[in-house]
Amino acid sequence: MRFIPKIWIALIAAALLPGAAWAASFTASLDRDTLTLGESATLALTFEGGSPRNVPAPSVPGLQIVQAGNSQSMSWVNGAMSTTVTISFAVTPQRTGEFTIPALTAEIGGQQLVTAPLKLAVGKASAPSADAVNSGTEVAFLKLSFPKQKMYSGETAVARLELYLRDDVQNFANFSITASPTDGFSAGKTVELQNQRRRVQVGNRVYTLIPLAIPLTAVKTGALTLGPFTASCVVVLPSQNQNDPFSQFFNRGEQKQVNLATEPVNVESQPLPEENRPANFSGAVGVFTMTATAGPANVTVGDPVTVRVKISGHGALDPVALPPQDAWQNFKTYPPTTKLETTDPFGFDGSKIFEQIISPLNTDVHELPPLTFSFFNPEDGRYHALKSVAAPLTVRAAGASPMPALAANKNAADDKPPQDILPIKENPGTLVASKTPLVAQPGFLAAQAVPVLAFLAAFVWRKRTDNLANNPRLRRQRAVAQLVRDGLNDLKKFASENKSDEFFALLFRLLQEQLGERLDCPASAITESVIEENSILRGAPETTRAGLHELFQLCNQARYAPVRGTGELNSVAAKFEKAIGELQEVKA
Repeated sequence: MRFIPKIWIALIAAALLPGAAWAASFTASLDRDTLTLGESATLALTFEGGSPRNVPAPSVPGLQIVQAGNSQSMSWVNGAMSTTVTISFAVTPQRTGEFTIPALTAEIGGQQLVTAPLKLAVGKASAPSADAVNSGTEVAFLKLSFPKQKMYSGETAVARLELYLRDDVQNFANFSITASPTDGFSAGKTVELQNQRRRVQVGNRVYTLIPLAIPLTAVKTGALTLGPFTASCVVVLPSQNQNDPFSQFFNRGEQKQVNLATEPVNVESQPLPEENRPANFSGAVGVFTMTATAGPANVTVGDPVTVRVKISGHGALDPVALPPQDAWQNFKTYPPTTKLETTDPFGFDGSKIFEQIISPLNTDVHELPPLTFSFFNPEDGRYHALKSVAAPLTVRAAGASPMPALAANKNAADDKPPQDILPIKENPGTLVASKTPLVAQPGFLAAQAVPVLAFLAAFVWRKRTDNLANNPRLRRQRAVAQLVRDGLNDLKKFASENKSDEFFALLFRLLQEQLGERLDCPASAITESVIEENSILRGAPETTRAGLHELFQLCNQARYAPVRGTGELNSVAAKFEKAIGELQEVKA
């Protein structure tokens, strides 16, 4: 039996071989090690041979690292199962330079594993050259302009960001500004300038211009730099496969990710002059007017008087403050309340209203002294002081109030003493029996039935609510049906007002919602291609599919050749109503 030790050795080796295949490993990798500011890279942490006990969270100054997802796969090696877990992070640089993602440590199966450090280089974003733009080779490009080369600290201005899309771009989506350096400025919300889209000739090609506005306020002095701004979007271009008749018939295009960048803009910010600066200047920069009212005008010492000051004009309204009034020594003052009212989308035009409670301290007060307010006008480079008119005020001394007099009885002797408690009645009288017992009266029976009916109604309502909660498809069907009914009214309203852009934007959204409900898929994923690719719609009548194709085509054409005329928009709304009615008859 000498072969028995050899068998044991073979069994032990067979047991150890799968253990060798299960040896754990931990690696980190970047899909690209060179970026342009505004782009992103993917950091992948790969764990083989088991799941990590802890997932390291990398942190590098100047890099925004956000977990983007994870995946898991399994494989068989020499009869043993091996697991691979990959956790992905989106790495977005905030500035240019060289970055190092340090070594990361994780524990797998009791082993401490360490990755190697990773290098990432981030360069400046550059705008396309003038020759490239004029030649028409750029599918899209971005321009940044600023109306001032010199300005004062605290002065406001609106920067203009222009997105150009070449005439062969069929659609664009997911536009986002990835970097907007505004060092030395306080930036407001970026807004699109409504009704200012237009087609322009740039070099050899025609582009669609989409203007955006960025409100800015200088908060530092010296040489300031705006940009370069970077952005990204997805554009749809005509298909390169010209021999495919289906692509030409259905107007299917190819999607392309485009990264955009502008040239930087240099601005010189000057400090406010010290010469002739008013003593009560509180930092308001712009052009303003002031009105002031006070009331009531006839009060007693200690009574409240409400002072209302309205400062209106153009400039940075947030820092506008009511300065201390030195002439109010004979008044007790309370902190003012403020209210801001703007009349433009940037918050630079409007009014700031102050309401302050004051009370006179003595009868020597005969008027409310004039209020003063100072501001700096960047247009003429000078300080200006505003002064209101003194308001007359009558203040009376606070006198003692007389005690109220009690009315005396004219003839107290005539008053009779109050009557005592009445005695108990000894003879209660004859008892009379009720004709109908309470339990037999209809009113009593009806009152007893009310709780039962209320319980049954609540039970039925609860069952219907539970059935609806357990049927998300039915809930979505009802919600989309209501949305389409309301949307048809809005379409007719936009058509009557000849608002083409709002009409087709709503039309496209209603198509997505109705198709998404019928096909049981997210509405945001619906495009024209789903009409031919989805098996449910392939079984729909040809007239229904043709009507849907036509509506999608009209939405695409409206981006570059807007429909004009109420009659034509009403015709499109009627086609949509007919197509939706036919689509709702399609069985999902």
